[in-house]
Amino acid sequence: METKLTQEQVEALVRASARQPASEPARGRRPKAERCDFRHAAQITANQARSVSMLHERFAARVTNALGAYLRVGLEMNLASVEQVIYSERLSRLPDLTYLASIAIRPLNVDALLQMDLSLAFPMIDLVLGGEGKNEVETRAITEIEEQILESLLRLLCRQLQESWQPVLELEMQFDRRQMAAQAQGLMLSTEKVMSLGFEIHMPEAGGTLNLIFPAAVSNALLRKLAVQWTYSRAVTDTAVRQRLRTRLLKSWLSVELRVPPGRVAIGALLGLRPGSVLPLPHRVADPVCLAVSGRDMFFATPVRCGANRGARLTELVPSENAGKE
Repeated sequence: METKLTQEQVEALVRASARQPASEPARGRRPKAERCDFRHAAQITANQARSVSMLHERFAARVTNALGAYLRVGLEMNLASVEQVIYSERLSRLPDLTYLASIAIRPLNVDALLQMDLSLAFPMIDLVLGGEGKNEVETRAITEIEEQILESLLRLLCRQLQESWQPVLELEMQFDRRQMAAQAQGLMLSTEKVMSLGFEIHMPEAGGTLNLIFPAAVSNALLRKLAVQWTYSRAVTDTAVRQRLRTRLLKSWLSVELRVPPGRVAIGALLGLRPGSVLPLPHRVADPVCLAVSGRDMFFATPVRCGANRGARLTELVPSENAGKE
């Protein structure tokens, strides 16, 4: 059955459509929802990364000196990366054949994970045994004897790490034991957010990477301590710094010299000098002389007597060479 609309009904439909909210057509353009993984939220900030980098750059410098002296070879260790990542994700990026060890951290009673490339481990073992430290060993697992030799190096590294953290966080760090890949997976929770530090070590004949992975209990404690130190350093005003610097400078000693400006004297006058002779200088008594501080002319002055000592009466400041430019 066909329905016909009257003119009044058509006008009523037009008025009803005009009264609809303007947002009705936009209902189809809702904001697009995206997946969010809260495990990756609250990443380390730029300021925290800067503080962590400064702390472990000093650690790398300490290891460079200590390990280089122990191996008797030129060695350089540099910080390459700082990141917060899920533990299972970090383990998935490790090489299949590598060296893993746990570091016991007290009194938190947790373990950190150390990973070293075999391209770095074998040359170090060779150096300890008196070799040249070349990476000529085929890719294979480390033997028990090689493991014991490598432990002495890692104990030295743990000691340097503990001493580097000492001003910020007092923890005891000791080499625990070598870990197999399956054991390393159970060292921390797979979903735990850990702090991973990557280092590059270069030796004359070899090189490789070394990674330190700290559990959340350790990394959070370190970041809190660094944040407190950062806030304290920001709270110290420039005025206080200048006042402390001024106090220290006022206690410093500087050499002072009262000297006649350079002049010209005939060679014959110098040849005739004897003890007790008087050498006339091309400088009038009324003219001031220069008072030099640490070898630099600072004031014009006239010689005077100050009790039993000689002194200088300052008249004016010597003009600076850059006075005209300023």
